[in-house]
Amino acid sequence: MTCYAIFSKYARLFTTDMYEEKKGTYYHIKVKGVLDSKWADWFNGLSITPVETGETLLTGPVDDQAALHGVLAKIRDLGLTLLSVEMFER
Repeated sequence: MTCYAIFSKYARLFTTDMYEEKKGTYYHIKVKGVLDSKWADWFNGLSITPVETGETLLTGPVDDQAALHGVLAKIRDLGLTLLSVEMFER
């Protein structure tokens, strides 16, 4: 296999992965504590759903891994306990 063929193969995989990620990776992020909907803008438009157990579910699309780390940093900065992060394709 030539260097060009190897490069082409991995370039296709890389650009396909980038395209898939931009289509929308959705997350359910559960934290301990109750947030109201006024925090939605601060969390980049994620929907905020308080749960009866004293927890909050943040749900919605996240552009990429850097944006996900930004959301997680905001959770940390608020002093909230992160309970779970689940990714799913919509």
